[in-house]
Amino acid sequence: MAKPKTIYSCTECGGQTPKWQGQCPHCLEWNTLVESVAEAAVPGGKNRFSALAASGRVQMLSEVEAAEVPRTPTGIEEFDRVLGGGLVSGAVVLIGGDPGIGKSTLLLQVLAHLSAQQNTLYVSGEESAQQIALRAKRLSLDARSLRLLPEIQLEKIQAAIAQDKPDVVVIDSIQTVYSEQLTSAPGSVAQVRECAAQLTRIAKASNITMILVGHVTKEGALAGPRVLEHIVDTVLYFEGDTHSSFRLIRAFKNRFGAVNELGVFAMTEKGLREVSNPSALFLSQHGEQVAGSCVMVTQEGTRPLLVEIQALLDEAHSPNVRRLSLGLEQNRLAMLLAVLHRHAGIACFDQDVFINAVGGVKITEPGADLAVILAMVSSLRNKPLPEKLVVFGEVGLAGEVRPVQRGQERLKEAAKLGFTQAIIPKANAPKHKIAGIEIIAVERVEEAVIKVR
Repeated sequence: MAKPKTIYSCTECGGQTPKWQGQCPHCLEWNTLVESVAEAAVPGGKNRFSALAASGRVQMLSEVEAAEVPRTPTGIEEFDRVLGGGLVSGAVVLIGGDPGIGKSTLLLQVLAHLSAQQNTLYVSGEESAQQIALRAKRLSLDARSLRLLPEIQLEKIQAAIAQDKPDVVVIDSIQTVYSEQLTSAPGSVAQVRECAAQLTRIAKASNITMILVGHVTKEGALAGPRVLEHIVDTVLYFEGDTHSSFRLIRAFKNRFGAVNELGVFAMTEKGLREVSNPSALFLSQHGEQVAGSCVMVTQEGTRPLLVEIQALLDEAHSPNVRRLSLGLEQNRLAMLLAVLHRHAGIACFDQDVFINAVGGVKITEPGADLAVILAMVSSLRNKPLPEKLVVFGEVGLAGEVRPVQRGQERLKEAAKLGFTQAIIPKANAPKHKIAGIEIIAVERVEEAVIKVR
């Protein structure tokens, strides 16, 4: 028997090379080549991906009717928010997250709600039908109309879909599905790419909503080739600490809605429950004002969220000072310390600096800059900031305070939650007064530092 030929496939782009290299010759990424077995040619020389190319006539864009895409609510408003309003027929959604974070629980809740009005199918490659039934019973779900298929072979899944003609299909998970056309093991680059492509073709051709569950690597990225994220219409990430009851769903790609939307859930004995006031999760409840605490308003998609930024500055007892940032970018912290020294005259070179965004939320926008600086000044001077103060604004290297997007919405959210004072960029100052909140507009970082003395 001939020895199987070994090739190396890139986990980022799916490219193949006969020899291992440190850098992929196709996408130039480093350490992404993994060993796999070369696939035999498909009988008849037929290209497996040829079915994805739908023939059609060339037409003018003006001839195409731009109609609104109808959406189906899932029964969970926070999930609908991240999806852009609900599920779309023919759309393919990829949702990834750490093991045990609640992906299967959420999708079982969604299908249990949809099964009352639509034909649904739950394909499980990781759990038996009995395990899913026990989970539904534990969550007190009425899932009597939900169809189950414990199967990992792609061809059998295709046959079940063709026979039942469901409206919504969940594949849990795409890494467990394999095709008989390929000789590699389930979860390999070739299997994930081929199975995802075939399921996407079925979804588009039959107008079926397809939800794929994906595993993540130890770095937190979706496992499998990078092309997997390009094939699907929507990419969602399930975030949260398994030791905490709160979960976040964030959209990183959405062809039918806005990206960077955030859905907030709480894990309970009855499954995932929506959080009606997410800002309350990210604000610590102090009995009295404490130094080093500053509340900011961040923007997650269309939703403004109030988040408490905590800073702790302590005298360093070693030549190497520490700079630790949780929930905020580490490099940005170093930049803000330099700006604080250069333009406000406050030196922290002999201080260990620790920054934390309360609640485990990750803030990627620069609108947190001013809040981080004021929190550090408050901790260094051991002087609490004024009560009911909210802050936002980007800080530049020249010490200027730059405006941020959706300033009006941020201020209205802060006023709604009872905050009475706001330090914001001058360019974000509202033309008309907002009831219940005093606006302090600043142009430079030293002005903001002076305001809180």
